[in-house]
Amino acid sequence: MAGISGVFAAAITPRREGPEIDLAAAFELIDFLCRSGVDGIALLGSTGEFPHFSLEERSRLVSLALKRSRVPIVAGVGHSTFDGALTLAREAADAGAAAVLLMPPYFFRYGQDDVKEFYLRFAERLKGVVPVFLYNIPKFTSPIACETSLQLLETGQFAGIKDSSAIWEDFEQLAAARRKLPFALFAGHDSLFARARAAGADGIVSGIASAVPELLVALDRAIRQGEADRTQALDARLREFLDWVVLAPAPAIIRKAAAVRGLKTGEPASPPGPESRRKLDEFGEWFRGWLPLVEKECSRA
Repeated sequence: MAGISGVFAAAITPRREGPEIDLAAAFELIDFLCRSGVDGIALLGSTGEFPHFSLEERSRLVSLALKRSRVPIVAGVGHSTFDGALTLAREAADAGAAAVLLMPPYFFRYGQDDVKEFYLRFAERLKGVVPVFLYNIPKFTSPIACETSLQLLETGQFAGIKDSSAIWEDFEQLAAARRKLPFALFAGHDSLFARARAAGADGIVSGIASAVPELLVALDRAIRQGEADRTQALDARLREFLDWVVLAPAPAIIRKAAAVRGLKTGEPASPPGPESRRKLDEFGEWFRGWLPLVEKECSRA
């Protein structure tokens, strides 16, 4: 798993009407993220709003992004069906993805026995052609209980886990298991990043890093260098951004921030109502004033 550590930006997916992926805008975003110093990019996760796009579009984006990017790319292969996820994973592997990120099948709720069988069958069919990360994001699909995650990781068939549950007790259990088992442990919720990284996480897959990568990169550096005061200050800045995320779907806030920075994002997948538009505009004005302060703090040696 060399190279799968540090700050991975969970990229938004710029879109055209249709909906279609705006590949030119996606390349500009990839260039921006690579320049920012992130350790990798995760495509087509929840921040990337993958359900809006066809299998063909998703595979094409991953393939072309791998040719464009200067950092490793992890491909989200979540799908409502087993066969769909398997197809995406095989095509990502053929294109050269560093790993794939697999959530349980979304929309319908499944029990833990079903979730475990889904992953074991997936690993069996994929036959180790690409590292597979479990992706626990119970807000949007069936949860992977901590006990289930540990059972799966103990098989040695999975490279690691991105835990977006934001349940600290579960992270502690995973971190304890990681001291005995060879798997990579990624925080998937920005609110826990500083605490999780200090407690042994290998890194984070961060949606906010898609819009403000400098902040996550600087925070990660401060944590690794043991700079307690700087870690606290940068984490406080991260939480200032997080305070806005609860006011709208997270991708909408992150897309708005990226647009303020001059990146092309396209229109939201679903048109916001008047109150949501007001909140997004208010956030945009706040972000314009906040960003220069953060850039200055992040650039300090």
